[in-house]
Amino acid sequence: MITVTRALHFDAGHRIPDHKSQCRNMHGHRYTLEITLSGPVSMVDGAPDRGMVIDFSDVKAIAKALIVDVWDHAFLVYSGDTVVRNFLESLADHKTVVLDRIPTAENLVQIAFDTLAAAYLAQYGDRLKLTHARLYETPNCWADCYGPQA
Repeated sequence: MITVTRALHFDAGHRIPDHKSQCRNMHGHRYTLEITLSGPVSMVDGAPDRGMVIDFSDVKAIAKALIVDVWDHAFLVYSGDTVVRNFLESLADHKTVVLDRIPTAENLVQIAFDTLAAAYLAQYGDRLKLTHARLYETPNCWADCYGPQA
């Protein structure tokens, strides 16, 4: 089994409402999402992905459509953070993504993993598995999520 990893970048704002320090304030990050998939190398003669587990552009296309384009330049807000939700709803045409949990790096990487694991399974079946996702909140702080087969 071979693994391949693709990194994608996006900018988003958030806050951690009950945090004891500055993260309780509205702020933003330049996030990096790394997606690791595992599977066999294609050996089909004449196939465009021959010699690959998956084309990196295909990894990107799915993650971009389901996570990056949705979260990029958005404010990620917890549904229970009514003060900020009400404020954001007062802004015309503001890009807001309401989440069912507080937008910590740990929760965001779990959401990304679950969303992408289902999408890669639907597209590629059991031939390809999402084994790991890593979300960098800053260059030196990140959270990891591993699939059950990792």
